[in-house]
Amino acid sequence: MKYVNEKLQEFEKFIKNKTIALIGLESSNLPLLDYFYNKGANVTVFDKRTIDEIDRTLLDKITDKCIRFSFGEHHLINLVGYEIIFRGPSYNADIPEIKAEQLRGAVVISEIEMLLEMAPCKLIGVTGSQGAETTAKLIYSILKENGNKCYLGGNIGEPLFTEIENMTKDSIIVLQANNMQLAEIQSSPDIAVITNIDKDDIDIINENYIENIYKYQNEKGILILNYDTEIRKNLLTDVPGKIRYFSTNNKLDNGIVYDNGTIKKCEDGVRRHILTLDDAISLTGMQNYENICAAIAATSGIVEPNMQARAIIKYKN
Repeated sequence: MKYVNEKLQEFEKFIKNKTIALIGLESSNLPLLDYFYNKGANVTVFDKRTIDEIDRTLLDKITDKCIRFSFGEHHLINLVGYEIIFRGPSYNADIPEIKAEQLRGAVVISEIEMLLEMAPCKLIGVTGSQGAETTAKLIYSILKENGNKCYLGGNIGEPLFTEIENMTKDSIIVLQANNMQLAEIQSSPDIAVITNIDKDDIDIINENYIENIYKYQNEKGILILNYDTEIRKNLLTDVPGKIRYFSTNNKLDNGIVYDNGTIKKCEDGVRRHILTLDDAISLTGMQNYENICAAIAATSGIVEPNMQARAIIKYKN
């Protein structure tokens, strides 16, 4: 029996005949252009590039479908009166024109938010100022090696929202997200991974986005943290679910550790060998060893250690 995503069906009914502003013609928004058009929405596209800078194939698609557009430096001056606004990953939710429309009653949302709200399956989210992309790709590779039906998206891979109809409860989504994508989400992934947040970055990164990746989890949620980083000390309050640590500098009683060339899984002080980091591993350097530890921590309980090791050995940059 085919799985039916009732939330997605309700959403498709909701957007029919709605006025929708699609802001930013980044890769993550392009499939949405076809999606909303085919679902009967009245779409207008906005982009800061001039019409001469827009890809010709994309421009032909817009004109062939008689989709309205606003391009150029002052493109958001025409952002008035829309019922739904979809912002691309390079557009902050605090942009005055977007905020003004939200105050007027527009629903402001992004692909990441839609995935979190409507995906029928487990979702693993990864963020951080260093190592997030590599960690997300490692997690995806481990799941693929294990035979899981999985999807990679967010800031990397293919846009995923239009794939939701192909997902089932057994699928797994891996999302790598930046601060603007996480700024106003109101749902968190089942497993949240925070890689490295440099001490120097803490002052310039909106700390709310760091919290958002885990703050809406329930008691079954899992937060993966680097035990060695400064930011860990600020993230130990109001964590709804469980915390799993990884470390390259400390011998943890529980967690994933790098110890003298070996990755080990520690449970109640007992250490289990997972992987020796020799010349067969394409990822080298302490930063990548942290990424490997984070990916193993994120997939523990889903994938057996021998399969995790096999995927990491096969992984290529």
